[in-house]
Amino acid sequence: MACEACHGPGAKHAETADPAFITNPAKLPPLKAAEICLQCHGNQPERNGRVQSAHARNEISCLSCHAMHKGPERLLPIRASDINRLCATCHTAVWTQFMRPYKHRLDTGSMSCVDCHNPHGSFLPKMLATVAGNQIACFKCHGNLRGPFTYEHPPVKTEGCWRCHEPHGSQNPRMLVRADVRFVCLECHANIAVGKTIGGVPPAFHNLASPRFQNCTICHTKIHGSFVDPVLER
Repeated sequence: MACEACHGPGAKHAETADPAFITNPAKLPPLKAAEICLQCHGNQPERNGRVQSAHARNEISCLSCHAMHKGPERLLPIRASDINRLCATCHTAVWTQFMRPYKHRLDTGSMSCVDCHNPHGSFLPKMLATVAGNQIACFKCHGNLRGPFTYEHPPVKTEGCWRCHEPHGSQNPRMLVRADVRFVCLECHANIAVGKTIGGVPPAFHNLASPRFQNCTICHTKIHGSFVDPVLER
């Protein structure tokens, strides 16, 4: 790989020193600059989803993240803190979510955005990365919650972890979307609250006025899925 692979034929530029006779990817429209990069990098697996990625749809140039001639760390950031700082320059609203009390520890450099997202594109929503079996990136760290289970908790498969958890950070313990566990569960299970299973007074088995029934996961400990119990108690 030589200069002309990215900058085009350089003989005329060398003779005249005129910048008009050389291609500068940094001054090209984002899609044109990406075409130059993808001449070599287009066949790499992590870029297979670039066509439908948010970065491509919003015409974010490769050079917005990769600096060609400023050293290896600027070309391909490796340290988690450097990656996070780069992503935060555009995704400021998301970065503020990591300032909440319960969060993934990006602010301390323990992990980076690319642990969960593929910045070059993905076939999953939100440019999520995948792990073994093309499962969502959550299972890269939370492998103990990975199925398949004999008895699945449907939201885990159909909607993903973010049905119950805030993926970046939350003001609630365990990064839950609600402050109270029972309210997380009732978002789906409210349809049985009018029967004999959940209610405020007898004959309902679960009296939600009683503290013993206000945390569903005290009994339903295998809330992500179970191998032996259809009601996810063990």
